[in-house]
Amino acid sequence: MRFLRSIRPKVVDCGRLAAPYVIGSLGVGLLTAAGFYWQIHSTTVALLYLIGIVLVALNAGLAPSIYVALLSYLCLDSFFTAPLFRPAMNQPLDFVAPVAFLTTAYTINRLINRNRQSFLEIQMLRDELRLVMDTIPGLVWSGSPNGSVELLNQRWAEFIGEPLNRGQDWETLLPVHPADAEHFTRAWHQARQSQEPLDVEVRVRHASGVYRRLWLQVVPRCDAEGRVVTWYGLGTDIEDWRQAEEASERLRSALAHVARLTTLGELTASIAHEINQPLAAIVNNGSACLRWLAAEPPNLAEARTTVAAVIRDGNQAADIIARIRALARKTPAEKCWFDLRPAMQEVVLLLRPEVAAKGATLQMEVAEAMPPVLGDRVQCQQVVLNLVMNALEALPPTANGPREIRIRARPDEADQVVVAVSDTGVGLDGVNPDGHL
Repeated sequence: MRFLRSIRPKVVDCGRLAAPYVIGSLGVGLLTAAGFYWQIHSTTVALLYLIGIVLVALNAGLAPSIYVALLSYLCLDSFFTAPLFRPAMNQPLDFVAPVAFLTTAYTINRLINRNRQSFLEIQMLRDELRLVMDTIPGLVWSGSPNGSVELLNQRWAEFIGEPLNRGQDWETLLPVHPADAEHFTRAWHQARQSQEPLDVEVRVRHASGVYRRLWLQVVPRCDAEGRVVTWYGLGTDIEDWRQAEEASERLRSALAHVARLTTLGELTASIAHEINQPLAAIVNNGSACLRWLAAEPPNLAEARTTVAAVIRDGNQAADIIARIRALARKTPAEKCWFDLRPAMQEVVLLLRPEVAAKGATLQMEVAEAMPPVLGDRVQCQQVVLNLVMNALEALPPTANGPREIRIRARPDEADQVVVAVSDTGVGLDGVNPDGHL
């Protein structure tokens, strides 16, 4: 039994090797018998033999096909060309047939070997491409013109946490955050219809169950006629970068808040003086109102006038406090369109007492046709406030000429707004400012 088990694989291998020869012999024999029985013309039989040789060459290889070619020639020469039942090289077909049979067997096998080699090379290229795609530090994919996925790298499967199926549409493949799904679908459809690149940021569910922000870039590859042949896409995980950016923005906002509080601290005396003026006026007008009401008879007209003055001075004090609170409030930066003129006027009203206390004047010149600007209103006020304070410190204690600070705002040719703060200080006389600024 052990001997039988040891020779069984050898018998199986021998059977596999002999099977093409046996099958080829049976095929040639059956074809010869059928052709001889029905008296088929020798040329027709030769063509049938040739078809059999091609089939054997396609399925069995060179040696079996050569064997079948020689066997076919012997049968053709013995049973279908004179003299019958014995080989004789006395007919044209006797010379043409062996050459045709052997050439066909050899040519078919060469073509098969080349095709097999090309297939192996293509497979190697695909494996190398797969290795390159899996090595790229990004989420790489390619798709057909209709948007169905054809190739995905391993990082996509690792990111999503489940295998990705080929042929599935790209927009249904990604677990996009519900809040971003409509925007992503609309952008992807528009890119496919216009055959333009896609550049979008969306939140996609990670394998951990947490949504992470991805920067998706998709570009088309077109043929000579401009039709999309393939879509290539790259996804970059930017969640950590976005979180770092948001933390940096919070830090910048906190530093700006500290700077505003520091500047307001330097303006404490001026702020107190500016608030004290309307408060003192309120007290005086209130006392006057009481006197007008205590008169005999009460002077209601004058009392009404003084009450209106009290209301006016109270609103003025409230506006001053509102401006100070706006600068001191700790809020994140928020860009919006706003009118620059009233924003600059608030800064001027806040700084004018401090400037006057130091014997200087503050003027504001804003162009009439001033377009709205995009930015954070409080931060823009903070920048102008800092520039004016720096200019005030740069003014010499005594000067023969005027001590002036000017704030100018005007639109430029690039449809932007230029704000400049200038003073009448000594400047950098005789010094190259590029080497010191």
